[in-house]
Amino acid sequence: MSQFPQSLLPDEASPEWMNKGDNAWQLIAATLVGLQSVPGLVILYGGIVKKKWAVNSAFMALYAFASVLVCWVGWGYRMSFGDKMLPFWGIPNTTLDQKFLLEKAFLGSFSNATMVFFQFVFAAITLVLIAGALLGRMNFYAWMAFVPLWLTFSYTISAFSIWCPDGWLAKMGVIDFAGGYVIHVAGGVAGFTAAYWVGPRSTRDRETFSPNNIMSMLTGAGLLWMGWTGFNGGAPFTASTSSALAVLNTHICTAVSLITWLSLDIIVFRKPNVFGVTQGIITGLVCITPAAGVVQGWAAIIMGLLSGSIPWYTMMIFQKKCQTLKKVDDTLGVLHTHAIAGILGGVLTGLLAEPKLARLFYLVSDWQHFIGFFYGLQSGQVAAGARQLGIQILGVTFVICWNVFITSAICMLIRLVVPLRLSDEIIEKGDESVHGEEAYALYGDGERHESYKQFNAYGFA
Repeated sequence: MSQFPQSLLPDEASPEWMNKGDNAWQLIAATLVGLQSVPGLVILYGGIVKKKWAVNSAFMALYAFASVLVCWVGWGYRMSFGDKMLPFWGIPNTTLDQKFLLEKAFLGSFSNATMVFFQFVFAAITLVLIAGALLGRMNFYAWMAFVPLWLTFSYTISAFSIWCPDGWLAKMGVIDFAGGYVIHVAGGVAGFTAAYWVGPRSTRDRETFSPNNIMSMLTGAGLLWMGWTGFNGGAPFTASTSSALAVLNTHICTAVSLITWLSLDIIVFRKPNVFGVTQGIITGLVCITPAAGVVQGWAAIIMGLLSGSIPWYTMMIFQKKCQTLKKVDDTLGVLHTHAIAGILGGVLTGLLAEPKLARLFYLVSDWQHFIGFFYGLQSGQVAAGARQLGIQILGVTFVICWNVFITSAICMLIRLVVPLRLSDEIIEKGDESVHGEEAYALYGDGERHESYKQFNAYGFA
């Protein structure tokens, strides 16, 4: 009988239940997702806004990433994936004790420490995405309060309901492969709702808000795109055929979405717009996320065509005609790129989920579960397919309704303590007034800012 190589034999640090390959892939996937936020979206936000808002926009993303981690290990992880307190919420508890962290995770062949880190980067990027709707006018102190409150009372509820085995939507069989609902629909709806409560940018900023550094914007978008390999590829919690298929489908859908958005820009506006291409990348990534490992390659192409056209229409055409949408200043259009693209992906999952691929992901043998409506028609299981589509729509409805309510409540609570929006005078100056810093200071310009004088005290003069 052949024996495992010495390096694969179990020991105290690598117990029998741990798969070293799965553990390594999960940590790599988590790191890729983390890089999407830091530095990915930090760079993208810093480059996509006006020069006067570059520091503030990047800083909002950086703060959110750090704040979420502290809250996550303090109470957020257990509320999302721990013991059930309610059908949609776990009991708050810390994840700092070595006994817990070294035990096997609730899914996968690796430790809780790996799972806590992996799930953290997903929670963090959700708050960073919300910031995209609020750039250019939100009070930074209000943002500091918003992040932990929204994580605690919104993200944990969506995550427990949809991803935790004890969650009510998880038990019903909702398909959200890697966060189309938990992250993108929730983040897009919350960002748009918060933008309503915070109020608009200055009139001048709304009329002209060109990127200050297009190359930085594209660098951030590239990190976001490549980082999605870990985003969707890590969802099966194993280095398997399901994870490989998810990665390939992710890039297929995104490439098709980019080309579709670009083509529409050329046809309608007569110019290949780089900002538009960036949006097309994001909508493709978001749309495939709930379906990445449970649809075939041709379905990923269909999803790319739709994710590059429907959000394009709502952002570029419909928004300009709809008075309600025009009143809400959603800076980067997260309603379209995340909420609408995420809803589209979730519903398409209910139509296109292939039962064999779904069984590979969920490891179930029952054909009555996780079958897309079109495959239900094909196999004569119409009721099962219709049920799956109905569950997908129910999941979308729950996430939308809860986030409109709780985000509004959080914003109203915060404004009792600090203003949600910066004053018009501060908005006029931007970073200089908010942080006492500028993104691009020419020689001698830094002498104007009090904060730069602090460097002298630490020996940086």
